[in-house]
Amino acid sequence: MAEARADAPVAIDAAELTKGVARILAAAGVALGDAALVAEDIVAADLEGVASHGVMLIPMYLDRLLKGSISTASAGEVVWNKDGAIVIDAGNTLGQLTAHQAVDLAVTRARDIGLAAVAVRNAFHFGTAGRYARLIADQGCIGMVMSNTRPLMPAPGGAEALVGNNPLAIALPTKGPFHAETDFALSATAMGKIRLAAAAGKSIPEGWAADNEGRATTDPNAAIKGMLLPAAGPKGFGLAFMIDMLCGGLSDGAIGPEVRPLYGDPAQPYRCSHLFLAIDVGHFPAGAFADRTAGQIARVSASKRAPGVDQVYAPGELAYHAREKSAGRCQLGPETVRSLIDAGAKVGVDLNAMFTAS
Repeated sequence: MAEARADAPVAIDAAELTKGVARILAAAGVALGDAALVAEDIVAADLEGVASHGVMLIPMYLDRLLKGSISTASAGEVVWNKDGAIVIDAGNTLGQLTAHQAVDLAVTRARDIGLAAVAVRNAFHFGTAGRYARLIADQGCIGMVMSNTRPLMPAPGGAEALVGNNPLAIALPTKGPFHAETDFALSATAMGKIRLAAAAGKSIPEGWAADNEGRATTDPNAAIKGMLLPAAGPKGFGLAFMIDMLCGGLSDGAIGPEVRPLYGDPAQPYRCSHLFLAIDVGHFPAGAFADRTAGQIARVSASKRAPGVDQVYAPGELAYHAREKSAGRCQLGPETVRSLIDAGAKVGVDLNAMFTAS
């Protein structure tokens, strides 16, 4: 690993990083093609600067693969298929694989009848929801993707975690370099960001989390043992509650505490639930939809700025600029690099040369 400062980020070519991650997954029993697909999806998060959903997850994925709580199957089983409603039992397969499966099924069915929903039960973490919403938008459909997680947030004023921070992503097919897109979890921040802060020995901002007694905290370790706080108070909590039921309820899968901790016992399945919605714009009197969406993006980007503000960004624009600015290289913290090297060593994959070359 190139040594400038011990705490300096390491820049590495995304293609090489993808190969390295795929090698780790393949060494744990994942089919090579599947490992490459999962690795590409995970590295894509780092290219957008979303380290909390990037390769920092690989050591946890590996532990679960080795302990058997993640299946090495390539796809889930379709257990319900009626009109615009499809249900997949993922059987604890890697979430990226069943996400691609769900996207394909949702788009194909939406093209036939206008819109389709694919619910997934017994699922595993799939990275960023926005990636799959964009894949749906790439095919001319409006994409909506959501997931539940284990309980992480209390009701406003409460001191008991009741619902997850349940992410929601929406992407609209847009004429231009990027789709209009929003992708957010319903907590003030992602637990992954708190884990990054803990690994780096840094405090977290006020308003992100509470300890296990419901008291606000800036200590990431207390936050990990405690609770995330909902974004926008009762609004965030209420929407998270609805997403929990839409994902787990429609799939007849896990809801609330039936979803297990992602960083809990690696031998115990995670059991989250997902929901993928595809709406085919071509079934509506909206032939100019992609052009009109592009026009709205341009309107936002060119809108009047407040004093001291250099740029106003439309939904999806920041992620696009992050991808462009990365120029195909990921910035990894030294703690993430160390954890990847250690993970590789567990399964006989030496990544030292890859990081030294970077």
